[in-house]
Amino acid sequence: MAMRVMRGIKPQDVLVLLKIMLWEKKPWRHMDLAEELGLSQAEVSFALERCRRAGLLDSSKKKILRSPILDFLVYGLRYVYPAQPGPLCRGMPTAHSAPPLSQMIVSDEHDQYVWPWDEGTVRGQAIEPLYESVPFAAKKDPKLYELLAMVDALRVGRARERAWALQEIKRRFTGSKRHSNNNEKP
Repeated sequence: MAMRVMRGIKPQDVLVLLKIMLWEKKPWRHMDLAEELGLSQAEVSFALERCRRAGLLDSSKKKILRSPILDFLVYGLRYVYPAQPGPLCRGMPTAHSAPPLSQMIVSDEHDQYVWPWDEGTVRGQAIEPLYESVPFAAKKDPKLYELLAMVDALRVGRARERAWALQEIKRRFTGSKRHSNNNEKP
């Protein structure tokens, strides 16, 4: 039987890491992640192992390593998993079009980004989600939805949107209670 080779990380691994960050203080099982994220238990197991090997999870595969994850999100994500706005479609808002950035950044109604999704209610330019189950997982968990939208702002946003997303993601990763307002510069 050939051993499975684990090289690098895959887009669904980012989804798993963000969910673990939100669940850090609560006990969870592989099946919990699978159910919440629309992944198979095997996908979750492989994601956890890839993240451990990449230095994004500790050896128990239960605790995220915040600094390396932040480095990856800030400096690598947009190059490894780039996104380009596509055709207009109906979907779920993302990037600057979704909370919390939609509350910080004023954008034109014709400048909306969405994940294509049959249950979506907003028309905008299509942004391919990191993984196909992202809209499903985002609908189940508003906090995860916000993190995924900010990750998309890092992938596809203009400089100002990336700066706001970065500031907000860092705030959430460090547990800071400080909230931004529209008058602050990132």
